Amino acid sequence: MTKQFEYTGKVQPQLGERDASGQLMYPYLPYEELIEAVNLAIYLERPLLLKGEPGCGKTRLARAVAYELGLPLEAWYIKSTTRAKDGLYTFDAVSRLRDAQLAATGRVIKDEDIPRISDPASYVQWGALGRAFQNTQRTVVLIDEIDKADIDFPNDLLLELDEQRFIVDETGESIQAKAPPIVFITSNDEKDLPDAFLRRCLFHYVEFPSIPKLVEIVNSHFPAAPQVLIDKAVARFLQLRDDMGKDKGEAGKKVSTSELIDWFRVLRKYPEDEVLRKLDGKLPYAGVLLKTWEDHVRYLRGSRGR
Repeated sequence: MTKQFEYTGKVQPQLGERDASGQLMYPYLPYEELIEAVNLAIYLERPLLLKGEPGCGKTRLARAVAYELGLPLEAWYIKSTTRAKDGLYTFDAVSRLRDAQLAATGRVIKDEDIPRISDPASYVQWGALGRAFQNTQRTVVLIDEIDKADIDFPNDLLLELDEQRFIVDETGESIQAKAPPIVFITSNDEKDLPDAFLRRCLFHYVEFPSIPKLVEIVNSHFPAAPQVLIDKAVARFLQLRDDMGKDKGEAGKKVSTSELIDWFRVLRKYPEDEVLRKLDGKLPYAGVLLKTWEDHVRYLRGSRGR
């Protein structure tokens, strides 16, 4: 029987702690509805499709869940050229052909290479889902930015996500998940996803944090920072979002939670009194938050209207 896991969002890494791959870990403070969505996905053994503004924490959720539950994490970062099969396995046909040609010509090869050449399975390299399916322990799998791939990509994963199995075409081996993975799929809504794919997922829109939650997030990243500085920086950040959103008919990127963290890290480099003065004037270190000329124009247009 599959062990039941429950995510609470209360288990956080210590400041400066690193994961097994050496990456720094950061606190992740989910709200109740997001915690509920994660636990429903775990219970139903269905992928959780996450949408929301870029930088709102969709990608980091998988890492936070893996950390709290003490489970391994497999991350699959999608590109425009990514194929669905890449997440299952790749077959190194070039190396096999080279080795076979060497053997056929009688050229010197090592004795231990002979069984490898005769066994196609030796040339299989497992992808993120392939490794997760073969793990006897439940594995957290992140499929990040699925909407970057070709429109057929989600449909090519229907069997694997629904029945948690696949076949290695080159060897005929059937791989069935030994323990159902906990799958998180993120999308920035750059293209619509097929209905057949959506039917197999649970869905949650990651909301932009409330003011108290933003303050809590900054506090968790910078526990030694003066509260007056945190409150004032968050207020100025929210004012910026409001200014940039005043042009209702103009679509554009809003500043995100991840950019707030970067911006506050820059603010902390300087003396508190100096930063507090700057926060009362022109937006300090604007390049951390405003990434295009259009962003600057929208900000200036909104600030002039105050």
